[in-house]
Amino acid sequence: MKKIKKSSLMDYMGITFGTFLMAASLVLFLEPNTIAPGGVTGLAIVIQKISGIPIDVTNLAINIPLFIIGIITLGAAFGVKTVYGIFFLSFFIRILIIFLGKNINATEDLLLASIYGGVLMGIGLGFVFKSKATTGGTDLAGTILHKYIPNLSIAKLMMMIDLIIIATAGIVDKNIETSLYSIIALYVIVKVADFIVEGLNYAKAFQIITDYPEEISSEIISKLNRGVTALKGKGMYTGKEKDVLLCVVDRAQVSKLKEIVHNIDKKAFIMVSTIHEVLGEGFTEINK
Repeated sequence: MKKIKKSSLMDYMGITFGTFLMAASLVLFLEPNTIAPGGVTGLAIVIQKISGIPIDVTNLAINIPLFIIGIITLGAAFGVKTVYGIFFLSFFIRILIIFLGKNINATEDLLLASIYGGVLMGIGLGFVFKSKATTGGTDLAGTILHKYIPNLSIAKLMMMIDLIIIATAGIVDKNIETSLYSIIALYVIVKVADFIVEGLNYAKAFQIITDYPEEISSEIISKLNRGVTALKGKGMYTGKEKDVLLCVVDRAQVSKLKEIVHNIDKKAFIMVSTIHEVLGEGFTEINK
């Protein structure tokens, strides 16, 4: 019970910190330069330029129906966190406007605004996603779609939706630069959000075809303390059956594993691939 309460508290702290960074991105970089990187906030920026309706008001108004869909699709617990995220994003936008003023602009350079606004927004979104929540808009839509398309990350699903919104925003604003710089900001947001969610703890997967599977496996287990799985394979040219060794190691062990294989079997065939997430014994603990 204590672990659950602590986890829940950390989630809400992550959402609060994330929404603050998102609000800072909008107020300091994106909105003053009419950079609309998709989503409800992007549309809100364009709407404000046209009608004068504040972006925090538009954010709340558009997200209400999306929130209802989110509760139906993702469950009540997710809905509570989403309401929290939606409310605090609008809350922090209003607070920053009150304290910094309506005409605050960190930079008038559109490229710098796109990059730094995107970085701040991406970090904020990453914290919100890691806290198992959204702030509504296309990140909520992306999370809903992710339930049915788990092979695509939430951030990438957002990009697909946002590209359509960006094109629409450029037309409404009657300025192609709005779309061009918004695409830059969106790209940065997606990459940074993915980085925050997935982290840098990627690993390397080795597939090793060798005539000495027992010797190589023994060395890997004893010297690297990593498990090895033998898969049955057959060379279609020679017709000879061979074991294919499968082993996952962290980045620091890549050179050592290559050295082990080279010392035992110089003719071994090795395939190395990058894995962005490894769950289980010896790596990251599996969490529900």
